[in-house]
Amino acid sequence: MTGPVVCVGETMALLVPTTARPLDSAPHLAVTAAGAESNVACTLAGLGHPAAWVSAVGEDPFGRVVVRSVAERGVDVSGVRVDSDRPTGLFAKDPAPAGSTVHYYRAGSAASALGVETVHAPPVRDAAVVHLSGVTPALSPACDALSERLLADPDLTVSFDVNHRARLWRPGRAAERLLELARLADVVLVGRDEAEELWGTATPSRIRALLPDVPQLVVKDAEHGATEFRAEETTRVPSPAVGVVEPVGAGDAFAAGYLAGGLRGLDAAGRLRLGHLCAGRVLRVTGDLADPPRAGEWDAALACPDEDWGEAAAALLSVRSGDDEEEEAWTTAERRR
Repeated sequence: MTGPVVCVGETMALLVPTTARPLDSAPHLAVTAAGAESNVACTLAGLGHPAAWVSAVGEDPFGRVVVRSVAERGVDVSGVRVDSDRPTGLFAKDPAPAGSTVHYYRAGSAASALGVETVHAPPVRDAAVVHLSGVTPALSPACDALSERLLADPDLTVSFDVNHRARLWRPGRAAERLLELARLADVVLVGRDEAEELWGTATPSRIRALLPDVPQLVVKDAEHGATEFRAEETTRVPSPAVGVVEPVGAGDAFAAGYLAGGLRGLDAAGRLRLGHLCAGRVLRVTGDLADPPRAGEWDAALACPDEDWGEAAAALLSVRSGDDEEEEAWTTAERRR
């Protein structure tokens, strides 16, 4: 396939303390950007694949921060609309010893007004793959209609990460709607735990029985592994051992690695391995993104025999950089407070 991977969805400005302190006592906050779909686009760009992000931001400083942050990662942002009537979505991370709490301020945001007209945007029509998540249809009726239109378009290859966020859905709506949308996708990524919460499906095989016609279904099971179902073939790759600093963003990195593996022509095991390696890098840092590997750094691990995979992957993910150590020290301090 030619063309970029086009990721459609909201990215918000993120406020986070610059030191490991609660929000109400932090003297300084850093402003950055975070969003599931732009995370996927940034990781793909870091892996050397053309990627675009299509969304909307407000005509405000937060919107400029968001667009600049994504563009600096090498992502095409020409499909981002600037809305002069609605603000950029905003959220804040409040660190605490038991884990961070997130506070959202996204109602009525510019991205929540995205509608079906987005389907006709040039980046979307030129895409090799369009990627979106279950966050988007939860934002508004217009975003829900956009998600269905993208997934149902016969001329597009669409990847859908279920990415269930219970706080965004009205009670009783998410399970049915996310299942309806997933059944329209060409590629579905879903966590085993979220599928059990949504649909009562406790195993990968039961999830496959619920989504029998999806051409490619990937079930992620945290530290245990990931399973791909494609036609009559089933492939499972165990997760490599990695010290977890913070899990936020790892699912997006896995999705990007898996899609990149498909664009590279890797087999099922290679696609899943690349997903695991990308996720593993993000698990080692406090942010949503991690720097990409150097060219060729992972080729041996992607091609090694099954019996050598765990050791090869763990060795790659155990290589520490100064940035890794700084991130881990920050998180350790946060947990000790």
